[in-house]
Amino acid sequence: MDTDAYSWAHQRSWRRLDQLSRQRKLTGGEADELVRRYRAASQELARLQTRHPDPDLVTGLSAILARARGRVLAARSRTWREVGRFFTHYFPAAVYRAWPWWSAVALVFVTVAIVFGVLTAESASFRTAFGIPDDVPGLTRPGGAFETYYTEHPNGAFAAKVWTNNAWVSAIALFLGVLILPAVYVLFMNAHGLGITGGLMAEAGRLDSFFGFILPHGTLELTAIFVAGGVGLKLGWTLVDPGPSSRAAALARQGRATATVALGLVGVLFVSGLLEGFVTPSGLPAAVRIAIGFAAEAAFLTYVLVLGRRAVAEQEQGSRLHEFSSASTSA
Repeated sequence: MDTDAYSWAHQRSWRRLDQLSRQRKLTGGEADELVRRYRAASQELARLQTRHPDPDLVTGLSAILARARGRVLAARSRTWREVGRFFTHYFPAAVYRAWPWWSAVALVFVTVAIVFGVLTAESASFRTAFGIPDDVPGLTRPGGAFETYYTEHPNGAFAAKVWTNNAWVSAIALFLGVLILPAVYVLFMNAHGLGITGGLMAEAGRLDSFFGFILPHGTLELTAIFVAGGVGLKLGWTLVDPGPSSRAAALARQGRATATVALGLVGVLFVSGLLEGFVTPSGLPAAVRIAIGFAAEAAFLTYVLVLGRRAVAEQEQGSRLHEFSSASTSA
């Protein structure tokens, strides 16, 4: 190996690696470049050490790599800190700020579902108007379609299926919320379907089975859909009424919050999918399955209300301190 030629061919890359490792702050792109150049330089050092090594060249490149290694490890730990901060600050704060919206969505959704359920159970003319047959034993009898839906597939595959479906519904509610009507339609159709199914089970005298299969996973699943719908509609309303900011600035700000909620809900729906895939169809007593579902729901609401409120308070305090500092400086 011609070490001089090899050094000349790579010295620009090594200088850039050394520059990045000495730089106090790195952008996301620069951090990726640092990792990429560090890996390449490590391979190049290995070649130098195995083929006619030049002691001075090896020592110099080793020093550059030692500095870069410290920055790479620091960058990785910062990345994990950011991931942790996302789940302890950004996501719960975004959900907490939108609580009036998703609480309203929850109230309207449950009201619509109850109305459709009561009318389906008690009014034959209502069932006729909506094309619902009076006798649906295939759905409502013990071991019928309502119950076998949760047991006809392997648990893991079923959990993945419902996770994908719920993520799709939530994504529609979130990102079509900017148009308002599509999100309202999706939420209404889900409430309509849930209410009619509950009404049919009630009319067949099997309401206990309905709640025994819906509540273990449905409390958390529906809460995630309520959050998605509420945040999506808030995004749509920002387009209608941007407040004191310009429409573009308000949409950009709320769009970032919507994206944060979308990413966080992936995890919430994953937990809901596990509950629906493994707890709902399990042989546990209904009371135990429902208690597990309620515990998951209580954990999520506590997470949002405690961490979310704390994160919002910290953000507002930081904003006030920044304004005070700016005012003092200008004075």
